[in-house]
Amino acid sequence: MGIGLETFWSRLTSGKSGVSRIRNFDPAGLPVQIAGEIHDFDPTVWMTPKEAKRTDRVVHFAVAAAKLAWQDAGEPSVDPSRTAVVISTGVGGLTSFVHQLEVMAAKGPDRISPFLVPQMMPNASAGQVAMAFGFTGPNECITTACAAGAHGVGEAFRMVRDGLADAAIAGGTEAAILPITVAGFAQAHALTKNPDPERASRPFDKHRDGFVLSEGACALVLETEEHAAARGARIYAEFAGFGQSADAHHITAPHPEGLGAIQAIEACLQDAGETPEAIDYINAHGTSTQLNDAAETRAIKKVLGDHAYHVAISSTKSMTGHMVGAAGAVEAGVAAMAISRGVIPPTINYETPDEVCDLDYVPNQAREATVRLAVSNAFGFGGHNAVVALRRYDS
Repeated sequence: MGIGLETFWSRLTSGKSGVSRIRNFDPAGLPVQIAGEIHDFDPTVWMTPKEAKRTDRVVHFAVAAAKLAWQDAGEPSVDPSRTAVVISTGVGGLTSFVHQLEVMAAKGPDRISPFLVPQMMPNASAGQVAMAFGFTGPNECITTACAAGAHGVGEAFRMVRDGLADAAIAGGTEAAILPITVAGFAQAHALTKNPDPERASRPFDKHRDGFVLSEGACALVLETEEHAAARGARIYAEFAGFGQSADAHHITAPHPEGLGAIQAIEACLQDAGETPEAIDYINAHGTSTQLNDAAETRAIKKVLGDHAYHVAISSTKSMTGHMVGAAGAVEAGVAAMAISRGVIPPTINYETPDEVCDLDYVPNQAREATVRLAVSNAFGFGGHNAVVALRRYDS
């Protein structure tokens, strides 16, 4: 979808897909041969060649996203000991791990890189971002599969609100498009079998048949109102609330009635001090699987009642694919941008309505709208649910 906020937002609101046939390796022989890859990415733009060589692709993305976010925030002057970093991921440095397995098989254990352990640690991204900025405040990595990014920004929000930090860089990163992961997700019947890259991800459409695996990263800068006002910060949105829950139902499938999702959405609204009727936009988890989209729709109906039929809902995974641990952070950022820019991105490839999924999914074309309160849903394997709410900031 592009590197940097404006490129990403332009493509997203234009309804452009970032999915293509896999290019970073030859996918011949795999049951699925499409993915949402980042092309033409040079990590040495964001770190030294030595640092790039000693870290995994997932870290490269995290550091790039963090530096882009910090630049966009105006590179504020902060107390390093009062600045938090929370960078989540689903699996961490899998590229390095798989490569070193091949090295060991071909050349023996004494040829394994001494940097393998720090390369493959899921928390390496959070640590490397902190080192890049010299931030010594709270530092965490949350690994809750597809909910990780939303958990990351939600926990950073709590840190700032609860007085543990004045500011935070928070987000998610993922770089796990490899033959083994593509094959594994395919064997779990999670991936689409549609061979047409740009039309494969079709959330809420009757003929949806699975998600598209993607990679990427997003970071948000959060700070107290007082801190932001003192420096004259440009504010995209106010972080209003965070809710979470567990399905306690199945390791990969959502609860069919969306009970865990209902609990998380309600908890988020309670935290934000908002009513369901106040929601203007929902960035749905919307994976393009039969089970998720149906369960999520039921959950939205249960929480919102009749208002469910009057709220704009879109799944930007129709364009980005599913970035696993980065998805929730990206989509929280999308919610903030929808508030700031007054534009709701579409759900592309929505062609055939489903009687089970019968809400307003902003089909195929972006929509100008005044968004005061936006909610972003993230539901992960393991039954992890995280929901964030953002609202328009009026000083």
